Amino acid sequence: MRILVVAATEPEIGKLIADLRFSDYDCDQGANISCELRDAYQRHDISTLITGVGMVATAYSLGRHLATNEYDLIINLGIAGSFDRNIALGEVVEIAEDRFSELGAEDDEAFLTIDQLGFGEGAFKSSYNLPDSFGLKKVSAITVNTVHGSEANIQRLTRRIQPQLESMEGAAFFYACKQAGVPCLQIRAVSNYVEKRNRDTWQIGLAIKNLNTFVAELFMRKDSPLQ
Repeated sequence: MRILVVAATEPEIGKLIADLRFSDYDCDQGANISCELRDAYQRHDISTLITGVGMVATAYSLGRHLATNEYDLIINLGIAGSFDRNIALGEVVEIAEDRFSELGAEDDEAFLTIDQLGFGEGAFKSSYNLPDSFGLKKVSAITVNTVHGSEANIQRLTRRIQPQLESMEGAAFFYACKQAGVPCLQIRAVSNYVEKRNRDTWQIGLAIKNLNTFVAELFMRKDSPLQ
């Protein structure tokens, strides 16, 4: 299976990139990777793509890459903010549905989506799903240009959409994969809750650690659909 792993920034998949590099070395001779993980990566044809932050960078970078490369599966990895307090900081989840929450028009106090305007699609579903045995919550997300940090705007948005997570790339990733006709999967780890901006409460390191740990498990497990 030829797989492309996509992330907005290199730190989000830094451990994966390092492990893929170490998979070229002998795990018994001091390389910083287990033999089991090295063997798992060697069974797959895995490439990585760093797109840059935001939906424009993601759609452009991924679209340009897919114009000259073919894959059996594309996986988007990253961190996200959560509106849902039942999702723990650091928890890894699977995005089942994502949408462009800002793409549309205001009609006084109402919001008209791009779908309602008749100009295209604003919501997308994952085209590749992990088995329930992996234990990930399947959640809904929104993709934004401006991450939310105002209580009034958060309340207004949740009344309209009731999303669980937000990122700056997810729906653009789904859109680009759909246009290219490639199966896609989006996995994210929660780094913070969506609230008035308070970096002291963020758990970016934990989220990235858990995300990369899960990815290694995804490739190693015998019941993985990627085998």
